[in-house]
Amino acid sequence: MRKLLLAGIAGMMFAINTGCLVPIYSGDRTRRAQELIWTSEDLRSFLDEWERIWFLDQPSHMKPFRTHGGII
Repeated sequence: MRKLLLAGIAGMMFAINTGCLVPIYSGDRTRRAQELIWTSEDLRSFLDEWERIWFLDQPSHMKPFRTHGGII
């Protein structure tokens, strides 16, 4: 009996973690589409945030053409 109870509790914990009992998105189609768009926008902006953290979004000081560097 104890094994059955522990198996049931473990099963409920796994079901809750996968979103079976508490869905992550709404059941309404229009609202679910809006939530999916918001989620994808958050993931899309992650790259911009990463570049900002590592200062990769700074302007480039490299010239678009080669210069000699000496007196011509």
